[in-house]
Amino acid sequence: MKEILIKAEHEYAVCVGANWRETVTEISKNYSKVLILAPRVIVEALGLKSLESKSLAIFTLPEGEDQKSAKTLEEIWSHCAQISLTRKDVIVAIGGGATTDIGGFAAATWLRGIDWYAIPTTVAGMVDAAIGGKTGMNTPAGKNLVGAFYSPNSVCIDFSLLKTLPKREIQAGMAEVIKCGFISDPQILELVIDYEANIEELIERSIQVKADVVSVDFKEGKLREILNYGHTLGHAIEKRENYKWRHGEAISIGLVFAAELGQICAGLDREIVDRHRSILTRFDLPVTYQKMAFEELLGYMSNDKKSRNSKLRFIAISKLGEPVWLEEVTSDQIALAYERICT
Repeated sequence: MKEILIKAEHEYAVCVGANWRETVTEISKNYSKVLILAPRVIVEALGLKSLESKSLAIFTLPEGEDQKSAKTLEEIWSHCAQISLTRKDVIVAIGGGATTDIGGFAAATWLRGIDWYAIPTTVAGMVDAAIGGKTGMNTPAGKNLVGAFYSPNSVCIDFSLLKTLPKREIQAGMAEVIKCGFISDPQILELVIDYEANIEELIERSIQVKADVVSVDFKEGKLREILNYGHTLGHAIEKRENYKWRHGEAISIGLVFAAELGQICAGLDREIVDRHRSILTRFDLPVTYQKMAFEELLGYMSNDKKSRNSKLRFIAISKLGEPVWLEEVTSDQIALAYERICT
């Protein structure tokens, strides 16, 4: 097992190559009560109900982005009250990115903050959502507009959990891995050619990219924004699709859009733009979107957290591993970049 340390509001370890059962057992020794939050598919796949006892409770979440709602959060709070969860107790979130997002937010808000642990079960969860202390929920206005920076006590990366995933879920998660290759670690872009053989190294490298960034800029003062490469349009597409798409599928289109914008505004070499498409399509990820959706997506992007003074801002790259902040993007430049990804 390897520990990757993250310095945030407190220091914690991402334990790469850990065992989830041993982690839960160890957590249980250190707290009076443990509340495990997990979607039904994970509860059943891992046999979590067999762990229930007087000191360990299981709360079954909805699937996918339906977890990240005010209704689900209220239900979690009600269950915390029902089992008398105190500040000496702990929440453990076992699942994909939506699970760790809502689990961490529940921990941040219950009794103004209790300990929590993340055990991500998806590629995207392991390399992105469970790491960095961003927790939150969705609202009708947009994705992740309500939340808190609230880091877990530790993150358990158990590669055996990937066996619970369908192929589509793994492919979608690779979008976040590929993003790390373009913004920071180009070696990732070589390793993804044979991703099945290199999956553990790919995940470890992607975690290191995020750990390095978050440890310098925990609350997204500026540097951390590079992790949102491809996410401004990606989040808008997720909203337009009513969160029925996998996160990585929407981000894949966002990455190609960001690359085109980088070519237009920052001189990114055409070969690198095309490389985005070729790598992402290896994983059957979408790289185009509907032309008629542009105005609607533009409206959603205006609510993006990186917007300042009603002006859209984007993260792009000028070269491999060299992010740039596009502070003054014109409507014509946005439209041109979008035109290049239209079906």
